[in-house]
Amino acid sequence: MNFSPLLSDLIKSLQVLPGVGPKTAKRMAMSLLAGDHVEAKNLANNLSKAIDLIGVCNNCRVLSEDEICSICKDSNRDRTQVCVVENTSQVVQIEELGGFKGIYFVLGGYLSPIDGRGPNEIGLSELYSKALSGETKELILAFNSSLEGEATAQCILEKCSSNSLNITKLAQGVPLGGDLNYVDSNTLRHAFDSRQKLI
Repeated sequence: MNFSPLLSDLIKSLQVLPGVGPKTAKRMAMSLLAGDHVEAKNLANNLSKAIDLIGVCNNCRVLSEDEICSICKDSNRDRTQVCVVENTSQVVQIEELGGFKGIYFVLGGYLSPIDGRGPNEIGLSELYSKALSGETKELILAFNSSLEGEATAQCILEKCSSNSLNITKLAQGVPLGGDLNYVDSNTLRHAFDSRQKLI
């Protein structure tokens, strides 16, 4: 069946969302159009407002309606610790844990020449300035264990090496409750590389 041009455009637009393929996009479009039109218009209005009004924090680049986000405004945060993440959703995830009291820096992606993301596109010069300003004592790299994540970490390590700056990365390896029989070889290798001394 051929969809009308408007419906086809809506289905294509929904596919920009992560994890949404053609079938899921069709179901979403049909659900939005067949359901309560007030709710669908509310969704459209909220999306439009968010696109117009939400930018990034001038300090840490987290998504924010204000020029300086609430985390950067919080005087109780430890400004000597900077956790570097790929995106704002990772900031939310770490904040939900409630243990980290430092501040953040959001890259907005990893280095990936194929995708046109070089050091300038992910704000590495801003990060270097922050890291080497003298106020930062620890740079925590909270990156995915991917080729791009490792390359980005290596680039930061090379540029920010300093006696006064401690650069750490999150431990990676066997998850809590994980069974070694079901752990892939890369995860197991990271577990060995990140092992800790017990005695």
